[in-house]
Amino acid sequence: MSCVHLTEAPRPTEPRVAQGCQECLAIGSRDWVHLRECLTCGQVGCCDSSPYRHATGHFQSTGHPVMRSAQPGEWWRWCYIDEEIG
Repeated sequence: MSCVHLTEAPRPTEPRVAQGCQECLAIGSRDWVHLRECLTCGQVGCCDSSPYRHATGHFQSTGHPVMRSAQPGEWWRWCYIDEEIG
């Protein structure tokens, strides 16, 4: 793994129980496909297969580089800056 962001990001633990994508819920939508959790601040957003792509939008607005899957049983992380999975 060559990405310093993934190396420095906290190791995944069991994702917190999320009611859904926080931004989708705020606009009254339940159209997310999968959820992602920001490892910098804990924001839960929807994946790029979802209509609103809130996880990517969170990175674009905050610069927080690493998200992880918030799906039960999944342990991978993604760095938006280096476009690397870990």
